[in-house]
Amino acid sequence: MTDQAFAALGLAPEIVLALSEQGYRVPTPVQQQAVPAILAGRDVLVAAQTGTGKTAGFVCPLLDRLTAGPAVGINQVRALILVPTRELAVQVHMAVRTYGQHLNLRSMAAFGGVKINPQMMQLRRGVDVLVATPGRLLDLAAQNAVTFGLLEMLVLDEADRMLDLGFSRELDAIVRQLPRRRQTLMFSATFPAGVRQLASLLVHNPLEIIVDPEQTTAANVKQWICPVDKKRKPALLVHLILEYYATQLMVFTNTKQGADQLTRFLQAAGISAAAIHGDRSQGQRMEALRLFKQQGFQVLVATDVAARGLDIEQLPQVVNFDLPKVAENYIHRIGRTGRAGAAGEAISLVSADEIDALKAIEQLVQQVLPREYVEDFFPDHQVPASPPVFGPARPKKPKKPKKPQEPYQAATGTPAATGAAPARGRQAAAGRYKGKVEGKAAGKHTDKDTVKGKDAAKDPAAKRPNKGGPKARRPGKNARHAARPPS
Repeated sequence: MTDQAFAALGLAPEIVLALSEQGYRVPTPVQQQAVPAILAGRDVLVAAQTGTGKTAGFVCPLLDRLTAGPAVGINQVRALILVPTRELAVQVHMAVRTYGQHLNLRSMAAFGGVKINPQMMQLRRGVDVLVATPGRLLDLAAQNAVTFGLLEMLVLDEADRMLDLGFSRELDAIVRQLPRRRQTLMFSATFPAGVRQLASLLVHNPLEIIVDPEQTTAANVKQWICPVDKKRKPALLVHLILEYYATQLMVFTNTKQGADQLTRFLQAAGISAAAIHGDRSQGQRMEALRLFKQQGFQVLVATDVAARGLDIEQLPQVVNFDLPKVAENYIHRIGRTGRAGAAGEAISLVSADEIDALKAIEQLVQQVLPREYVEDFFPDHQVPASPPVFGPARPKKPKKPKKPQEPYQAATGTPAATGAAPARGRQAAAGRYKGKVEGKAAGKHTDKDTVKGKDAAKDPAAKRPNKGGPKARRPGKNARHAARPPS
């Protein structure tokens, strides 16, 4: 059954065998639509929820297309996969190795937080598939450790998250170094306006695939909020863990400092917990994830930097200790639970000052989240009731461009002579004004001795005209003495 289902998509037998060994039975909807298009060489633009198999949806056909082609040389790369975070880079590279284990292809992951020299040494041999974060890739390119002359395929995974993290300039710098003839794939959970604008610059005549409605959450995840005062959130979280949730759960905060403080509070209450965020080294983050997957501790506290790329099997609960400032991040947070069709639960601790963030989230998911109060934790400051949720706002129609106005042309001759209709309105006023100005100009004289009308007021010599002719000039003092006869 497995061999026939995936082989029907056109994948190589070696890749089908690897999928069978991983226990995959049938392709997911995103794989059914994306794989044949990628194998045909088309650019694709895919929007799908997390946990729908979109990683395998681009990794498997990418590996299939690389099975035929030239061998890589020194520092060369044939396929580039860009991801926003280190954790996602590790996860995607693991998928490349898993699905390509029976193929003679080399791959590696390059990301920051670790020394760059080992990555440069590994690139010297050349790799078929490079999974990288934008910042580290630019560092490698600046040192001539990687070249793109042989590049055939470019993949942007979680493109919206890359824009949220401010990687737009890095993406522009990377794309300028890539060959124009390439196949480009864009996979993401959501496609806001910024990502579509980016896609218009990168992909050519893409096949757009939307497996699930944009900006929606999985139906198998139970979502509810618990109103509580902000200062009592840590105590409420401890109460929920001790009374109701004995299994593992992930807790999201908005700040790195808040994650550390909450971790210490949980540990003081006797709950095993660890934090991962941007200030932790790559080794610390990988060790925390490894222990959490092995159930080494109960609670993993994370910021949004870890909301993408964490693939933890059978994670039953996710808690939003703080509501995300960007509503779209809510989808990515709760996407850590309920993966691969399993049931999940998402709890949000909401205080009164987070009502605006709550409204934005409810508008995004198109539902008013149910509220449940916990005894002994009733808030003193009530969270206002949520307004009704309406459909997503339709984009405004662009305004029609104004017609360019024709320049005014004065009529020559009378209307009867020219055959034109008499001028009206502004044209008539403009004609009268022009005639008035021309009349004034025609009445002026160039002779300075005869100045009349308003122009006479401007000539100081014309203020007191002498009717009897020019006035005799009075002789000066020296002239008078010279004219006096001698005594």
